[in-house]
Amino acid sequence: MTEIVYFSSSSGNTHRFAEKLGRPATRLPLHSHIDGVKQPTLKVDSPFVLVLPTYGGGSNSSAVPQQVKQFLNEQGNRSLIRGVVAAGNTNFGAAYCLAGDIVAYKCAVPLLYRFEVFGTPDDVSAVDDRLEEFWTAQ
Repeated sequence: MTEIVYFSSSSGNTHRFAEKLGRPATRLPLHSHIDGVKQPTLKVDSPFVLVLPTYGGGSNSSAVPQQVKQFLNEQGNRSLIRGVVAAGNTNFGAAYCLAGDIVAYKCAVPLLYRFEVFGTPDDVSAVDDRLEEFWTAQ
C-alpha cells in the first residue's frame, strides 16, 4: 500500500522529506520522456496523501509541477487522493505553498501541512503525527 505519493525536483528536497517520514512512499518520475520515449503515467491503486513542492516563484499558473498535473489528470489517481502536504519558500510571500492550496482545492481534499523548503525535524514529526491521525480517522 502506498501511503504517500510525492514529487521532488532534481534538488531532492521533497524526496529527503518523504524519506524522513519512513512511510510507504512512491515518487512521481522527474521526466516524462527517457531517451525520447514517453513514459507511462504512474497509476496508483490505493488511497494516498500527495506531498509536493511549489514551483514558479509562486505564480498561480506554474505553482503545481507539470508532473503532478499529469498524474492527477488520470481519473483513477485523482479519485484516490485523500490529502496534501506542501513544501514552499517563504520568499514567495502570499504564494507560500501555493501548489498545495491549488491541489487541495481542485481535488476537494484537506491541506494537511505546509513546510519550508526541505522541512525541519519538527516538521517531519508534525507531519508524521498528522498522517497517523488522518489515516486512523479514514
